[in-house]
Amino acid sequence: MDRGGIFAGDDPFVLAQAWLAEAEAAEVNDPNAIALSTVDVDGMPNARMVLLKDIEPAAFVFYTNYTSQKGQEIEAAGKAAFVMHWKSLRRQLRVRGVTEREEGPQADAYYASRSLKSRLGAWASAQSQPLSSRTSLMADVAKVTAQQGTNPKRPPFWGGIRIIPLEIEFWADGAFRLHDRFRWTRKTVCDAWEVVRLNP
Repeated sequence: MDRGGIFAGDDPFVLAQAWLAEAEAAEVNDPNAIALSTVDVDGMPNARMVLLKDIEPAAFVFYTNYTSQKGQEIEAAGKAAFVMHWKSLRRQLRVRGVTEREEGPQADAYYASRSLKSRLGAWASAQSQPLSSRTSLMADVAKVTAQQGTNPKRPPFWGGIRIIPLEIEFWADGAFRLHDRFRWTRKTVCDAWEVVRLNP
């Protein structure tokens, strides 16, 4: 199978990192934005945009409030999917896999790297819950600022979600809508990858 050019390589995570690096040089805003998909307990799908913060040697990582709707849905299902779309490059990356929390030093370090206002906001926001007014939210931020000070620790309800993929698809735009698609799949996270070319 011919997988030369932008599809070349034996490691999908290295390939994903290379595509993201190209996007960082080409995309105007948020090249690391992903459309994250989850399902609720009734199987109803949900999607929202979040920022991917790391492509590890074996997983993709983003951060969230675990009590948010997405956090609860991921906790219940243990699975998630996302797509990254880079309009400037005319490419997409699709991922489906199992999930686990990142609540250790890596999560602490990322939280500490955020701006103080973002760190305090993580404490103040009951993410996805009804909010009476923006004034109420700002009052909660003020209260948290008084409680937590200028160097707040990471909230116990906030941290990383690691998506360990069972499927990764690399998609690139082709002439006359004859796109190039290569799908990497494995049955478990311990299995070797199989790669197939898909019809557009």
